[in-house]
Amino acid sequence: MALIEVTGLKKSFGTNEVLKQISFSMNKNEVVAIIGPSGSGKSTLLRSLVNLEQIDGGSVQIDNDFLVKDGVYAKPAEIKEVTSKMGMVFQHFNLFPHLTVKQNLEMAPSLRKTESASEIEKRSKDLLQKVGLSEKANAYPSNLSGGQKQRVAIARALMLNPDILLFDEPTSALDPELTGEVLKVMKDLAEESMTMIVVTHEMGFAREVADRVVFMDGGEIIESNNPSEFFSNPQHDRTKLFLQKNLK
Repeated sequence: MALIEVTGLKKSFGTNEVLKQISFSMNKNEVVAIIGPSGSGKSTLLRSLVNLEQIDGGSVQIDNDFLVKDGVYAKPAEIKEVTSKMGMVFQHFNLFPHLTVKQNLEMAPSLRKTESASEIEKRSKDLLQKVGLSEKANAYPSNLSGGQKQRVAIARALMLNPDILLFDEPTSALDPELTGEVLKVMKDLAEESMTMIVVTHEMGFAREVADRVVFMDGGEIIESNNPSEFFSNPQHDRTKLFLQKNLK
């Protein structure tokens, strides 16, 4: 059974149709890279999965539970339950500037009140070690590099033990030399079988780490395949043109 099932997703901003009947599914432990030109609907699709965008039609099912079915949303308590299965890492980090790294990680689990403070503190310590930032626990975001901020953002998303991690262009705001440290953390997560959807312009990451590459253009999924086939034998002219422009 698919962990994520999306059927006929539609979304418009005014007269601009951003998502046109998008359908796809993915399994547990799969890494899917979504690539495509700016304005193709990639980020809107991701935001729709976690209810940061309201869709106009279609269905989203996460681990057998509907977030929205045939355009009708579940009840608020059910929406909260469904979206709690996912963690989101944004392009611009979205850390709280007035909180330390440790406080950024521990705030959401503390508000949930399902664990003791000592359990939360132990997990934040473990996750900061995992992303290589143990020494930055008491630092504020203003004292971190972009790559460090994004690694903190990944650790923060992991604090709520999501089944699925969504990444929206996680390296596009970073200098090239900082991109590698973030991609390494993401590769490590993939090797640990974390289910991930990654909207990215990093073709190397898509080729090396993803189980499947999805190409979007004009609000549609144009092509989807395993990386080997996708990059060596693209089937559609739009895919071929995009790869010609973006593969160095």
